[in-house]
Amino acid sequence: MSLPHGGRISLVVGFDQREAVAYHTFCQSVLEKSSLPVQFTPLAENTLAGYKETHTDGSNRFIYSRFLTPYLSDYSGWALFADGDMVCQADIAELWALRDPAKAVQVVKHDYQTKANVKYLGNRNENYPRKNWSSVILWNCAHEAHRVLTPEFIQRMPGSYLHRFSWLDDSLVGELPREWNWLAIEYPENLHAKLIHYTLGTPCFAEYREREMSPIWYAAWNRLRQGFDGDGEG
Repeated sequence: MSLPHGGRISLVVGFDQREAVAYHTFCQSVLEKSSLPVQFTPLAENTLAGYKETHTDGSNRFIYSRFLTPYLSDYSGWALFADGDMVCQADIAELWALRDPAKAVQVVKHDYQTKANVKYLGNRNENYPRKNWSSVILWNCAHEAHRVLTPEFIQRMPGSYLHRFSWLDDSLVGELPREWNWLAIEYPENLHAKLIHYTLGTPCFAEYREREMSPIWYAAWNRLRQGFDGDGEG
């Protein structure tokens, strides 16, 4: 089947085996609502030929490999990156339609101080400039500025450089509506947010099972389970 330009969504999703259920729940939620075909690429560390993670910090296994997205896309076309600890409540094609060819990336420009200095699995949760900007990235993979993002470059650059998009002029960093990266717990409860990000901890972890907006995650998880056991119960 031949699709028109922009008719297939390329979605790169962070994958961490310690919360694999979060990845699958997120993908399920995307597929339920999408009006366009979605091509998923999980950022599973063992599948990234040519890239060896050399950083020793970070709370998940894809904290740096997300910046491989243009490289994995052969520096062509567009791609969307999203952390795996999310639930989509709207048609992802709406976000895809916001692509601006004048920008190299587009992100939700969060400006907040965290409510918790520790998050899931006991990881430190520090404040820093542009915190969580890189958790949803609409990538213009063909932009010339991204040619610097090779596996070798990403391996040696610090997180402070990468997560602040320091290889780009600020004018090339476009803005997305906050509803496309709504931070559960950190932001006031918003049951109508289009993309909910459980940044402090997915409800699959015991300490976050009954926190703000967790019922939305559980509803998506149960719909996923129905495909395995027939009723989503038990």
